[in-house]
Amino acid sequence: MLISVKGRNVEITDALRRYAEKKIQKLEKYLGAIKEAHVTETVERGQHVIEVQLEGDGFRLRGEERTDDMYASIDQVVEKLERRVHRFKGRIYERRKGEGSKEKEALKEAITQEAIGTDEAPSDEELPEIVRTKHFSIKPMMPEEAALEMELMHYDFYVFLNADTEQVNVVYRRRDGNYGLIEPEQ
Repeated sequence: MLISVKGRNVEITDALRRYAEKKIQKLEKYLGAIKEAHVTETVERGQHVIEVQLEGDGFRLRGEERTDDMYASIDQVVEKLERRVHRFKGRIYERRKGEGSKEKEALKEAITQEAIGTDEAPSDEELPEIVRTKHFSIKPMMPEEAALEMELMHYDFYVFLNADTEQVNVVYRRRDGNYGLIEPEQ
């Protein structure tokens, strides 16, 4: 597995780099298909933030933790990713057994956060601005696969190319714990 450790607003010491690499490598015993791991360490407002993104054959996992100590942040994000890897492997196993309804129930139980959003429009003084742009590759998949990918990445929404309609769709987490699908109309 290729592990890259980068720092943003912080200098990465050799000891910290070795510690992060050692902890991330432990994830290989749970999921050997990990090809790359990207670790970004940041200090924001006195908090040590660790963001880890794992990439492998057909999957991506992402985790983020923030504490007052960089080493504690690394420990917590690795624990979080271990739990997600176990859940991910369980869902793959259930899917292969052909028990799709159990997989859907497991997805519903795994969702504990509510979707972000309000019905109130901001005033002219509070209009948000675009402060970050992300680029990503888009691949064809079924909406159920996109929901699983969204859950694994710990996102509130996920943009994907619908394999059936060949259109860009968005799957998102609803406040009631289910998923929503946004399809464009022409």
